[in-house]
Amino acid sequence: MQRVCFLLKVRPSLREEYMKRHEAVWPEMLEALKQSGWNNYSLFLDSTGLLVGYLETDDFEAAQAAMATTDVNRRWQETMAPFFEGLDGGGPDESMRALPLIFQLETQLDAAQAP
Repeated sequence: MQRVCFLLKVRPSLREEYMKRHEAVWPEMLEALKQSGWNNYSLFLDSTGLLVGYLETDDFEAAQAAMATTDVNRRWQETMAPFFEGLDGGGPDESMRALPLIFQLETQLDAAQAP
């Protein structure tokens, strides 16, 4: 299971509206995420607009590719794109900056307990 953490930047002036949109994510979007392998997907947003996303998946590239084929994702990304700064010419999905995993408690504990 891959643990994926990514960063995006929400425009501070649109922060409140961004949060409101996530109080009622479209049911078909939720289902597409689930069917595409996005598990334990969470978003965290600070007061400056820094958005931290976290998900668990068997294969992040495959999960992204599966979402990219859905019409609901295309529509969601179009409606959400204006909320973000620095999208590098693509939509929010294409601009995610995945962070490398450098520490995981379970892995460290397993290594410490190995004979």
